[in-house]
Amino acid sequence: MKTINLICALGLFMAAAAIQAQDTNKEAKPAVAVPSFTDPAKLAEKAPETFKAQFVTTKGNFTIEVTRSLSPNGADRFYNLVRSGYFKDIAFFRVVPGFMCQFGVHGDPNVSAKWREAAITDDPVKGSNTRGTITFATAGTNTRTTQLFINFGDNRNLDGMGFSPFGKVTVGMDVVDKLYGEYGDAPQFGGHGPDQGRIQGEGNAYLKKDFPNLDYIKSATIVPADSSK
Repeated sequence: MKTINLICALGLFMAAAAIQAQDTNKEAKPAVAVPSFTDPAKLAEKAPETFKAQFVTTKGNFTIEVTRSLSPNGADRFYNLVRSGYFKDIAFFRVVPGFMCQFGVHGDPNVSAKWREAAITDDPVKGSNTRGTITFATAGTNTRTTQLFINFGDNRNLDGMGFSPFGKVTVGMDVVDKLYGEYGDAPQFGGHGPDQGRIQGEGNAYLKKDFPNLDYIKSATIVPADSSK
């Protein structure tokens, strides 16, 4: 009798486990594949109204909080770049203390070439380029692609030039302040930093050979908007 009871109990346990597994499978949602960052045309997902992105760099981590309403096209582009894994081994190639740090040119020239013509439409400037804000670089009307910068200081003079901030560093601005900036600005602005044309054409091979002290983004990921990290 004890053996029969044990067998019955084991059978009930296995049945309950099977039912629970079925319920779990019903609730599980299939993972949505994110298009590769090598195909700009497919990276057009609308960003959440607010979200955070955590950056892991050679100097430490920092977090950017994005408010889409400030600059919708810019926020969407940034969101897609981050979630696609674009920001891996990306140099802070233009670091000007007291002004800003610029990044976003891919280390692979073949990838850079694909993004060069993938510009987004300008957004009206609703925020201001104050310390810690992040903005896309622009070379004129509707020319924003992948290059961004974080303001070190109060650069409100950029507001009237079409630079539309979409977020701000909320954690780790001290890390941003430590990024290597002794090369100074780009040559065309009187500094000894990298030439953007060569970065586009030669990628990280050029930067790591001629500017070995630059800091890099190791990775960037989207984190919940209510995250405290």
